[in-house]
Amino acid sequence: MCGIVGLFLKDPKLEPELGSMLAVMLDVMCDRGPDSAGFAVYGAGTPGFVKLTLRGPAGTDFSALGAQIGHLVTPRDTHAVLSVPVAEEGAVRAALARLAPEVKVVGAGQRMELYKEVGLPIDVARRFKLETMAGTHAIGHTRMATESAVTTEGAHPFSTGPDQCLVHNGSLSNHAGVRRRLAREGFRVDTENDSEVAAAYLTYRMRGGDTLGQALTHSLDDLDGFYTFVVGTESGFGVLRDPIACKPAVMAETDAYVAFGSEYRALAGLPGIGTAKVFEPEPSKVYFWDRAA
Repeated sequence: MCGIVGLFLKDPKLEPELGSMLAVMLDVMCDRGPDSAGFAVYGAGTPGFVKLTLRGPAGTDFSALGAQIGHLVTPRDTHAVLSVPVAEEGAVRAALARLAPEVKVVGAGQRMELYKEVGLPIDVARRFKLETMAGTHAIGHTRMATESAVTTEGAHPFSTGPDQCLVHNGSLSNHAGVRRRLAREGFRVDTENDSEVAAAYLTYRMRGGDTLGQALTHSLDDLDGFYTFVVGTESGFGVLRDPIACKPAVMAETDAYVAFGSEYRALAGLPGIGTAKVFEPEPSKVYFWDRAA
């Protein structure tokens, strides 16, 4: 039993409030996932630059590491964001591996920043100062571990492609076979978590030319089990429930935003919720909202 939240803003006036709105939604989902939590925020980006979200052991001196690499780092507790020219990304990743192998890159993209840690979701949100973050859309997850250990590596979201991440409530029964298929295609899955397999599968499909909607549609044939996926991309977010749809999900749409929650109470504090169109996503139906649409 995990909790998922997502928020896509249609009204630019709400963008400074994105983090504070998502923080409240995560807090409400604490009891669905008290083990760990995480979120991805799509904020401002700089053309020609990529943001690398880093995670290191407690006490990591990210500022000193940035000085060694030659780029400014913005620390946030056990994480930090490093913005580098796209042409230098490979060299910077190699330098990180050489200078600080204990520091991992957990997300990359022009706009996405990704944070996750073990602990109560409300505490995780406060540690990273989620309430201060601005952006156009974000997704979050509160985890109750059932099939793997409670670790930061096992926390959601999982990111396996640029500006792409996934949160998942459920369990995949064929993740081992899909993992082997992805390995043959050159895709690396670092954890034993089935949710990372799902994220990598979508990246694989999209690198092959699928849109996110097409990749999610193909997953209905290739991924077995019960699941609700919420996927973030640079320009929007998508939702998919398996054909049985045994995991709870509810959405709300207004002229100002689209919101997702595992339960309605995650949405109850949003502005204008009283007049929102509230609905339950249908099984096997792909939903997607995009800034360019």
